[in-house]
Amino acid sequence: MLDEVLSLLEPCQLHSVFDGTCGGGGHAYAILSKHDEIRKYIANDQDEEALSRAKERLACFGSKVEFRRSNFSDSPDQLFEAILLDIGVSSFHLDDPERGFSFMKEGPLDMRMDREQSLTAADIVNGWDVKSLEKIFVELGQERYALRSARAIVRARAKKPFSTTLDLAKALEGAIPRRGKIHVATRIFQALRIAVNKEIEVLEESIEKLAYQLTESGRFLVITFHSGEDRVVKQAFRRLASSGEFALVNKKPLVPSRKECVKNRRSRSAKLRCIERKKLGKS
Repeated sequence: MLDEVLSLLEPCQLHSVFDGTCGGGGHAYAILSKHDEIRKYIANDQDEEALSRAKERLACFGSKVEFRRSNFSDSPDQLFEAILLDIGVSSFHLDDPERGFSFMKEGPLDMRMDREQSLTAADIVNGWDVKSLEKIFVELGQERYALRSARAIVRARAKKPFSTTLDLAKALEGAIPRRGKIHVATRIFQALRIAVNKEIEVLEESIEKLAYQLTESGRFLVITFHSGEDRVVKQAFRRLASSGEFALVNKKPLVPSRKECVKNRRSRSAKLRCIERKKLGKS
């Protein structure tokens, strides 16, 4: 949703920007190219590989860009004219089988954004009980056959622990009825990724804190790809707007154009929300 992001930031004079999930630097490159007035762009990501890609892509902007390896919940203690979060997995994560995010190619059951953390997807599928697995499959994956999937996983691991993405996908193929074009493992893998990286919890803890790091007239943009994450953002933004210090820039989320969805199918579930700080108060 690059065009929509640039459009929402167009009225702003940007001197300092916090890009909490810079990924490969795509949004960063476009924003820096559009806003010559930027003095400091903090390109933050918890994934070392993402930062390596961003450093290469953004090298042309020199000292304007400060690279920072951290979760966006650990933001720098300063104010920004713009804050951007793009929640979810990057295309290069899905395309790299060694990261374990996709069931399309064989790889380790990893799914960690920050590979220094201990919990992996293998730990969850090999160690959690049926009730715990069902819970995340329902809440984080909206999986209709959550209980059936959880039971199938527990039965299969009793014979042999899961070690690869294809091991898990095959077990699920035998447990979940095929429906439409969506692979039966899609929602389960999504739920595992969100659980491994504690994406909902981190977002809930961070959204209002980050909003209070905006300057007056500063804008906070969040792109989500999951209904649970969008709900967290929507509710937090509404609370902030009700305080009188903030205003909703778009009351309903912006969604990708039909052209973008055709070009990039992974964008079809994206939602973009934006809030603006009207006046500075006590944070």
